[in-house]
Amino acid sequence: MHDFATSTAPTDVVRRQYLASAAGDLNALRATLAPDVEWTEMAGFPLAGTYRTPDTVTTHVMEQLAKDWDDWTAHDDTYIADGENVVVLARYTATNKTTRKPIDVRVAHHFVVRGGLIVRFEQFVDTALIRDAMND
Repeated sequence: MHDFATSTAPTDVVRRQYLASAAGDLNALRATLAPDVEWTEMAGFPLAGTYRTPDTVTTHVMEQLAKDWDDWTAHDDTYIADGENVVVLARYTATNKTTRKPIDVRVAHHFVVRGGLIVRFEQFVDTALIRDAMND
């Protein structure tokens, strides 16, 4: 029997990360990340940069998104897996807290999963749509 909660299959690990993020469970999210994770938010994105360590990722990405946006959610629509590589076609939805402008933006995420943990993440998104929602 397949136990999703403890599975080390790359797609299961990535799915647990999305579920933890959607639930706002940062401890569960950190549990999916390798101690030396490299988490890259795309150039042009408001939180652009590469973050290392699970605590840094949640502090500088997830917690910051919660400060700037209401109901920030990454909807994981389609998974494409090849060994340790998992690409997720998804959408971001949220409302900017300052401008009250909503977003519904397509995004692609590339994860590398080894030993049951996410070791690398890279985001691909139309950053102009995000920035437009942040400006009056």
